[in-house]
Amino acid sequence: MAERREMPEKIRCDACPVLCYIADGRSGACDRYANHDGALVRLDPLTIIENAVEHGAPTVPFLKDTHGTDWDGNIVQTAQPFVTAIGSGTTYPDYKPAPFIVSQPVGDADMVTVVTEGIFSYCGVKVKIDTDRFIGHERAIVRVDGEPVGHVMTSEYGSKMLSLGGVEHLTGGTKKEGRVTCDALLKLCNCEAMEMTIDEGATLTVQAGHAPIVDGDTERLMRVGCGSAAIGMFASQWAPHTDEVIVVDDHITGVLSEHQAGKMLDVPPTGIKINGRRSTPGRYFQVAEPGTGWGGTNIEDPLTILKPADPKVAWEGLRLLMVSTTGEQYAYFELDAALHPQPKPLPEALKRAVDRVAENCEPSVCSVLFMGGAGGSLRAGVTENPVKLTNSVKSALTHVSVGGAQAYVWPGGGITVMANVEDMPSNAFGYVPTPALVAPIEFTMRLSDYIALGGHADHVRPIEEALTDDVRRVSSLERGGKS
Repeated sequence: MAERREMPEKIRCDACPVLCYIADGRSGACDRYANHDGALVRLDPLTIIENAVEHGAPTVPFLKDTHGTDWDGNIVQTAQPFVTAIGSGTTYPDYKPAPFIVSQPVGDADMVTVVTEGIFSYCGVKVKIDTDRFIGHERAIVRVDGEPVGHVMTSEYGSKMLSLGGVEHLTGGTKKEGRVTCDALLKLCNCEAMEMTIDEGATLTVQAGHAPIVDGDTERLMRVGCGSAAIGMFASQWAPHTDEVIVVDDHITGVLSEHQAGKMLDVPPTGIKINGRRSTPGRYFQVAEPGTGWGGTNIEDPLTILKPADPKVAWEGLRLLMVSTTGEQYAYFELDAALHPQPKPLPEALKRAVDRVAENCEPSVCSVLFMGGAGGSLRAGVTENPVKLTNSVKSALTHVSVGGAQAYVWPGGGITVMANVEDMPSNAFGYVPTPALVAPIEFTMRLSDYIALGGHADHVRPIEEALTDDVRRVSSLERGGKS
């Protein structure tokens, strides 16, 4: 009779609602917790941000902090190490105090930082993409692997905006939609590249801190302004060297001779007419369809936006400069006897003016901001009466950070936070296959205020107990997903 093989005993992980059974030497579904000789262990180390002075960073030697070291120019004193929630663990099943409630003296005050890796079903990212290129119409669906993960938001000045994730995509669709959404959020928050498509729009590759790739082309520049703004900014540099300038823009195309800037510089009417809906003098809407061509339009030949010149006003030899809002596309023409624009070499003086447009365009880059709501269960890890934490945050008695990064707390009810993922150490985010994102969040306050809001005072420990050899120490110079 064959000998029966003993199966290793499994232990149950209670760090999230999935409640994995984990065999010895194996990790759970999230790859964050494992069974080590029958004990549940956290695989990722607790992350502590240490002062850059300790790592040889330059300082500004004219002011001393309370520890007698030179001031490094930071408004917030960072001479002390800061315990982040990265690698700390969660409070699930929610009645437990936060994994680390750490105290340390700061000047004359005793401070407490409460750290928790929150399980966020109500979370997502806002993506800012600095480009003029058309990526998709507002409200268009954004997809990853064919699954809807978000939508195109209202464009901002020189940037396209995406809203990705959220509880509807994580839990309100199919299992695949939730899984794909969670994976996309995790990669974006950990500063990895993510490819996505937009319905009736572009294929994008987005990565925090990197230039966007739109339909296979890497973007270089963010526009200096709309066509009207560009006219105002550079009119005095163009007017002495040309008779007319048209700045092509998907939103507001500018015409120098009609623009108030041209009027103030005594630029005479030229009789050059363009397609589009005239707004105010020198400002035109809808000169072409959106696209990846000149100024975010679909045109490659700028002459297609021109109407025939007015023969009563225009003249032979009239000098016409056409340029995009980034200065990457430009063309120079002179009118012939029939008042048709003929291409000519760009004069050197105008070349310098065109280069000035590009010089004033900032590099095109993607920004990813994590956004999530700190719910009742997470707040219960801080205090037995969660609403008191909310009130403390609203009263500015409690400072909220995400992975050590400055967080913006939205007004109104609850604790809804938003933070730049580039300001956090690498691999700051995890996931659980419910699906939900696991994100670090820290609450820092005076010890006296913590006790007053009914905090778990019995679980406060001095920071020395957290400064063990197995923690991950990150210099402030190594943050931004690069540590």
